[in-house]
Amino acid sequence: MKEKKIPANSISARIKDLTGWKFKKDGIEKDFLFKDFSEAFAFLTKVALLSEKSNHHAEWSGVYNKVKLRLSTHDAGGLTQKDVDMAGEIEKFL
Repeated sequence: MKEKKIPANSISARIKDLTGWKFKKDGIEKDFLFKDFSEAFAFLTKVALLSEKSNHHAEWSGVYNKVKLRLSTHDAGGLTQKDVDMAGEIEKFL
């Protein structure tokens, strides 16, 4: 079943409980800061396993103890509930 893009007028309400996540372009993004590289890498490993399990892969970048994640559903052309749900699961890793 194809995911449906969240209407622009509903996005703020859908992400209000996701601390630090911001809507940019057609997705949501968050910057994470960790104690060191090992902690950042452990976090990314958890995100990678969640991504494989859910078949929904975040865009990510990182340098040493900094990680940036971006979630968007490319097939839908923007933000979907699947992205919001995944961000909620990622928050549980913190």
